[in-house]
Amino acid sequence: MSSVPTAAPEPLDPSRAGTDEQVAGHPDLPGHEPAAAELARAATRVADDLLAPATPTADDLSSPATRTAAGLPASPPRPADDPSSPPTRIRLGDVVPAPERVTPVPGADFVLAPDAVIRVTADDAARTVAGQLAALLRPATGYALPVTDAAPQEPAGGITLALVDSDDLGPEGYRLDVTADGVRIEATTPAGLFFGAQTVRQLLPAAIESPTPVAERWTLPGGSITDRPRFSYRGAMLDVARHFFGVPDVLRVIDHLARYKLNHLHLHLTDDQGWRIAVDSWPRLAEVGGANEVGAGPGGHYTRDDYRRIVAYAAERHLTVVPEIDLPGHTHAALTAYGELAPDRVAPPPYTGTEVGFSYVDPTSERTYEFVADVLGEIAALTPGPWLHIGGDEAFKVRPDAYAAFVERAQRIVAGTGRTVVGWHQIAPAAHAEGRVLQWWGTKGEDPVTADAVQRGARLVLSPADHAYLDMKYTPETPVGHDWAGMIDVRRAYDWDPGAHVAGVPADAVLGVEAPLWTESITSLVEVEFMLFPRLPAIAELGWSPRATHDWAGFRDRLAGHGPRWATAGIAFHRSPEIPWPTGRPAPAGSQATIPSQPGPEEAPAPAPSA
Repeated sequence: MSSVPTAAPEPLDPSRAGTDEQVAGHPDLPGHEPAAAELARAATRVADDLLAPATPTADDLSSPATRTAAGLPASPPRPADDPSSPPTRIRLGDVVPAPERVTPVPGADFVLAPDAVIRVTADDAARTVAGQLAALLRPATGYALPVTDAAPQEPAGGITLALVDSDDLGPEGYRLDVTADGVRIEATTPAGLFFGAQTVRQLLPAAIESPTPVAERWTLPGGSITDRPRFSYRGAMLDVARHFFGVPDVLRVIDHLARYKLNHLHLHLTDDQGWRIAVDSWPRLAEVGGANEVGAGPGGHYTRDDYRRIVAYAAERHLTVVPEIDLPGHTHAALTAYGELAPDRVAPPPYTGTEVGFSYVDPTSERTYEFVADVLGEIAALTPGPWLHIGGDEAFKVRPDAYAAFVERAQRIVAGTGRTVVGWHQIAPAAHAEGRVLQWWGTKGEDPVTADAVQRGARLVLSPADHAYLDMKYTPETPVGHDWAGMIDVRRAYDWDPGAHVAGVPADAVLGVEAPLWTESITSLVEVEFMLFPRLPAIAELGWSPRATHDWAGFRDRLAGHGPRWATAGIAFHRSPEIPWPTGRPAPAGSQATIPSQPGPEEAPAPAPSA
């Protein structure tokens, strides 16, 4: 059975920008989603392009015919220099997440010229980053931006990416210097270069997000930035089990995470409503278990090649995929496919509601552990990252002693694959496994059971539901999402400290932060983006920036400048009244996408399998 992508809307029609019908209750959002769909498909093309063996050189892109064949205009647009409509000035510190150290130098601004070259250390991975930066900048500038090896004496006027030895940058940090003569990014790893390139992207005018050439003066503010992350784990979760999202949608989400220096994508691959990953040794999991979703939609699943493509695309952007196979509960789709795993050995009918806690695989059966070992073994073989997430939450019908025994055995199975186990914090009472990570989603800072697990050696990824769950509504009027953990506006997403959030858990036991997006009520890429933005950058800043830089007033002002960027890129977002979005700006190059105004159908009550 092939995977089923999210339905694609109509192609982009720039002539409709700023003139679309409005959604009831959301007058700031027009009523169709062409830009998001088109750019999602573009993400697929980019993923393929990154597998191309060579990056264009200056000679490759020198002639009009070659430029046209490469998708560039025959001649680059001339920089805009009209003083009657000056661009909004970007300051060196207007970066999200906030850098560790910013030193502006007045009068040292750099203007990217049509003949600019990107120079890079002679290293394959660094050259890939240089090619990615060129690919980000070419569409809007129309410039060739050929990539070439850096010479010892670099000529002025371009962008240089250099791998260097440095004790103070760490594995993901970077140093950015902008002078009138050029731009230089230094890092100890390609990941650091990549994150530095994202900062360069943010320091250019918002029009850099345009998919077509724009006449603009492409200026970066002068000065230097030294930057590195506070936490090593900075992520977001996409639930593809409740509603399935095809490969192009996932690639688009990866791009959003990379933009804000997140480095982990947690994919919630299995749940009661659907099993989304092909497993050769248990083929009915995807064929039968993947054929449904909330609301009785068609569902879908990723083939092994689909999943490899997601993993490779993420790795090119220095993100690690964290796959989750939820166990022993949230397993109704698996039981539908293989009734032998059920406590009563009877396959239940598919479930398309949203209740939780009623399903579980039999923790007393050896066949269950054969299933767990086969599935986790295949997923580990497909996933180069160090983590395997086993879920572990809301197994309400499993006795505590049987639950603990199951988790401890599952942890040993994960260790046998060479991976480190991650689970929701409900696995805390089980015996410790070397290196294990608990993902904490509580809403109260007092959690002695989790604190005890930390004392025994566990580390935490913080995802407090009342701050970081991006499926929570912004306000009572938000037409999609939930409210059981409360309303989460942008300030609530931002105003908490991961290093001091759980009582009895020291900052050095916190591996990082993650923003989950559950999709019981989220049915499209547009809705995903609407719930991500503008809260995702808030979580990203908590994960990356030093605690001393956290300041709501400063953050909201910096974040405001990203609204025009998202609009230009065709990204749906909530125009939160908390943020002083720029006003009086011209219509974006791409139409703004939107979300529906009506909730989904009512859910049927959960079935109650016999214990």
